Amino acid sequence: SRSAFGNSLADIYWGKNKENIKLEQTNEVVVYSLSTYMPVYYRTFPSNMADNCSLDTILSDLKFAGFKDLMFITDCGYETISNLEKMINSDYSLIMFAKIGQKEVAKIINDIQEFGISPEEMVINSELEIYYKQYDIDYRYIDNIDHQKHITRLVVNLYFDPIRRCNEIMALDQSIQNQKNELDNLFRKKSAMNQDTLKRDFFYFKVVLDPEKNVIVSFKLNENKVNKCRKHSGFFSIITHGVDFDAKKTLQTYRIRDEQEKNFQQMKDQMVADRQQNWSEDGKTGRLFILFVTLIMGSYLRHIWKSTELKNKFSSSLEILDEMRSIRCIEHGGKIRISPFIGAQVNICEEFGFSIPEGCCSLKNYSNQKPKRKRGRPPKDKSQAGSSPDNPQGQKPKGKLGRPPR
Repeated sequence: SRSAFGNSLADIYWGKNKENIKLEQTNEVVVYSLSTYMPVYYRTFPSNMADNCSLDTILSDLKFAGFKDLMFITDCGYETISNLEKMINSDYSLIMFAKIGQKEVAKIINDIQEFGISPEEMVINSELEIYYKQYDIDYRYIDNIDHQKHITRLVVNLYFDPIRRCNEIMALDQSIQNQKNELDNLFRKKSAMNQDTLKRDFFYFKVVLDPEKNVIVSFKLNENKVNKCRKHSGFFSIITHGVDFDAKKTLQTYRIRDEQEKNFQQMKDQMVADRQQNWSEDGKTGRLFILFVTLIMGSYLRHIWKSTELKNKFSSSLEILDEMRSIRCIEHGGKIRISPFIGAQVNICEEFGFSIPEGCCSLKNYSNQKPKRKRGRPPKDKSQAGSSPDNPQGQKPKGKLGRPPR
């Protein structure tokens, strides 16, 4: 999501800003390749359009562009039954992060018996430090021709993290305690309240209001909701279709989207694209084109950094840019001078296949030069110091005790 300064663009007319500032907003979608991590598709949508509603447009655009045999990795924003059936009907491979409250996932968790540290039926993975198990789903749906179809390649990958469970239960207890203290305060003060506000701010309690005075008459803890939250704490799930991955490989593949989140953050920070600074449709289209080209360059830079020895020398792709930032090209008097490439700058050029400009001092030229002399008076040549015809070796005369005279 990006805020825009212009107020006459079509995409921001129905936009709603999430940052609570007086600027309209648009939603922007970028599709990346899973093999090269390069952006292949870019489009903006009005911010009032939910992610799951924009999937139809994305699929039709990719199909029109000629992309085939696609595998999609989506977050929970696209997780709906209609989108799931749409992807299945189009025969696309899918890795979709599913909410715990999703019907099929919640049914699996509810069937798990009470446990101590971890469910007995799950297997631990020491590398990921979580427990996991795959569950096949016997799912049927009605296609567009009113035919009932049976899906055989739909799998729920269920994961359990004990540390995450402890943190979520602690946060749950703190939230319950804070809501109870606030409700006690409102009950004693007889403050007038709104039913919608009570449902939003005190969702773990059942509150009864006086219909005439709108004051709290009584409240009690919603045991069913609290028990459900405790039961589901520590779990998360990923639904796959059309892929033959185990639970471990599924999670590792899904984590690829973290790269795209970093690209979005880099787009808003280093590329200075956190705001749309345009007021016309043509200006917006031109800026989006420049931004898309910049995304390609940034993705290529990050890809080279991760796939070469540069990852051992730099902690991030931004450090590569900082290393090369000191290079200057100066034109004066009709002559061009370029600052020398030294140290890690030579290695960066080699990994990217760049040739260092002719005439620039490189690391190899520096290694062939003689070491610089230390500052100060140069030392005398011992073989020539104090030499004379009577004393050709330059030895100092000795006194009575064998010491040189003062």
